[in-house]
Amino acid sequence: MSELSGWGRFPRHKTQLAAPRSEGAITARVAEGRAIARGNGRAYGDSAVGARQTVSMRYFNHMLSFDEKTGVLVAEAGVILGDVISAFLPRGWFPAVTPGTKFVTLGGMIAADVHGKNHHKDGSFGNFIDWIELIGPDGTLRRCSPRSNDELFRRTIGGMGLTGVILRCAIRLRPVESAWIRQTMQPLENLDAALEAFEAADAATYSVAWIDCLSQGDRLGRSLLMLGEHATAAELSEDKVRYPFETPRKNKKTVPFDLPQGVLSQYTVRAFNALYYWKGARQSGESLVDWDTYFYPLDAILGWNRIYGRKGFMQFQCALPLESSPEGLRALLEATSEAGAGSFLAVLKRFGEQESPFSFPMLGYTLALDFPVNAKTLALMEELDRITLDHGGRFYLAKDSQMSAETLHRSDPRAADYAAYRDSEGLRAPFQSRQSERLSL
Repeated sequence: MSELSGWGRFPRHKTQLAAPRSEGAITARVAEGRAIARGNGRAYGDSAVGARQTVSMRYFNHMLSFDEKTGVLVAEAGVILGDVISAFLPRGWFPAVTPGTKFVTLGGMIAADVHGKNHHKDGSFGNFIDWIELIGPDGTLRRCSPRSNDELFRRTIGGMGLTGVILRCAIRLRPVESAWIRQTMQPLENLDAALEAFEAADAATYSVAWIDCLSQGDRLGRSLLMLGEHATAAELSEDKVRYPFETPRKNKKTVPFDLPQGVLSQYTVRAFNALYYWKGARQSGESLVDWDTYFYPLDAILGWNRIYGRKGFMQFQCALPLESSPEGLRALLEATSEAGAGSFLAVLKRFGEQESPFSFPMLGYTLALDFPVNAKTLALMEELDRITLDHGGRFYLAKDSQMSAETLHRSDPRAADYAAYRDSEGLRAPFQSRQSERLSL
């Protein structure tokens, strides 16, 4: 038995861990029951920890074919997104949708139906999947797409691995002319100004805001909004245009040990937030930044989850409907500030329309907050859940580590339908994670 957790290192569970090297070996694990596939372990909670056994997909990490005309990549589920970027950005292609880390697998991206800073324009990752090959409960490999096994296709995207083991997929990349992002930084004095700026920037391809979650009063929700566009060759300076896909090499920083409990207090986070806002305000306006800095700032710090100490951390991420977002976001930020449980990773994004059997996004806004695990933040998480429910919101399963089944089913009527589908297709016994057990899925 192995003890496993997600990236947040909370909760930890015992599970049988296997790393099969063939389709037949995966089928054998599925036949034993209560299994879940695991990519690179970047889901924050226990969604990739099997109720009985966890099937690591690390040996299914091959890119199989690429069409230079259409940008369609066929690859195995264990391929890391960062390896896709390394292989194809120099050839003028970039992921159409990317989450905030490049250390995720393609299978994990499908299972969570990840969203990025461009959801308001392009939707989630599922919009760029041509087909998926899936090992089902009977060990049969099925290809599903919008034209074949379409219901299975739709329920696998965002289905958290509970419809089968994703083995291979075909995804579409987007053409780009450089590895640079034309960024516009806007310092904003409070939440109202931030929401107004998001709406005004609806035409921007990418938009994301860092929020000071400990600010209060007239400065509640003061933010740095970062808009982005892929820079064209014509927008590059003379020194960059000669090698448009080359960016400066960075020295990675590493957190070598768990920081002591209490280092991330409201006082240290308040000081960090003040410094971060001041630095961002000084950089306001337009500039060229490399792709890694814009999309994956935290990837520059290896092992950053150790900052929160040995007990780990939880991330709260909700989506709120557009009409209730101003009031709901204000209530969430006020509760966080009043509790003094500061999160220095507080991110706000705008969502567009989305119709899906079980994917997370909805038309509105999403707020993500990180907290170290302790009694105070566990109590705060319950309060944030309540506020989200009161405002018609729902929760991101890829980040969840503590939500109750009652909270999930109250927030998302689709959960009952999804559980019923699993029962009707005989999926509950073979595919089960610790999270799905906890949430009655």
